[in-house]
Amino acid sequence: MQSENAQAGGTICVIEDDPELADFMVRRLRTAGYRVFHESNGVLAVSLILREQPDGIILDLMLPGIDGIEVLKQIRPRYSGPVLMLTAKDEDQSHILGLEAGADDYVTKPIHPRVLLARLQALLRRFVKSGGVDGQSIAFGGLTIDAGRREVRWETTVIQLTSSEFDLFWYLCNRPGTVLDRETIYRELYQTQYDGYDRAVDVYVSRIRQKLVKAIGEPTLPVTLKTVRGKGYLLAVKERA
Repeated sequence: MQSENAQAGGTICVIEDDPELADFMVRRLRTAGYRVFHESNGVLAVSLILREQPDGIILDLMLPGIDGIEVLKQIRPRYSGPVLMLTAKDEDQSHILGLEAGADDYVTKPIHPRVLLARLQALLRRFVKSGGVDGQSIAFGGLTIDAGRREVRWETTVIQLTSSEFDLFWYLCNRPGTVLDRETIYRELYQTQYDGYDRAVDVYVSRIRQKLVKAIGEPTLPVTLKTVRGKGYLLAVKERA
């Protein structure tokens, strides 16, 4: 494990077992002004992340000890910051598994340094921007979405969402009753163009639905996330009885 004195860019944990790639990423990030911790073992990475609570994580999918998917499963109950997953597999299934486990975005190896840094910085900007420094919140009955705390609560129970899940849910909650297509979501929320193939938003919507149902119970849900086939997504507010 390696660390540096705090710098203006924030703290990043690099979890990668390839020594050359890890050294490259650590040097690149430190040059960009980040404080960097590095760990190569999945089991030790969990302890490092939960102890340091970094501003962001770069996480390889294939690791000794436990793999990146298991790392995500173990940290997500106690870490809500952005996670950028690295995968050598150019397959949709590995990307989807990572997103379902709690990753916010992914980069496929071989890694271009500018792409890696740009994707990480985009995640960090989204996390800060949607943090709502003015402490805004939205409530639908007993369901509260608090942008200041980046927290979703059902009455007194906190519903744990990842950074990207929270960003998307907050975005949809601000536009109830409006069908939003993928192109609009990518342009307005992610400040990028939808490539026609990325399934990340589909995964986020599915996981938000699952978490809401698990915490609240489907009959009691004050809102529902609907997929409008061929058009996009809709947050519908249920009428009170």
